[in-house]
Amino acid sequence: MLPVSFHPEVKREIKESFDWYQKQSLGLGHEFTQELKEAIDSVSSLPSAWTKMGQTHRRFVLSRFPYSIIYKIIENREISVVAIMHNHRKPGYWHERA
Repeated sequence: MLPVSFHPEVKREIKESFDWYQKQSLGLGHEFTQELKEAIDSVSSLPSAWTKMGQTHRRFVLSRFPYSIIYKIIENREISVVAIMHNHRKPGYWHERA
């Protein structure tokens, strides 16, 4: 497993999504973050397994929620998560973070 680092904006993205899901149904935000944790573990274990997005980034699509983890592999030593992106809003907004 490779260590995982996060762009500073990722924490805000997760919190906003968590809060929104909690307002929809109590406990749903926790289900979202649990799926996210499991997905990050998968990315850390098999970083090259998911679809490439351009030259340097990859995308892991969550199965239950309409979000993707956008990340890059740094020198085969670290995973850098640059965004937790909603799949239907502002695609590509994270490009400036790379």
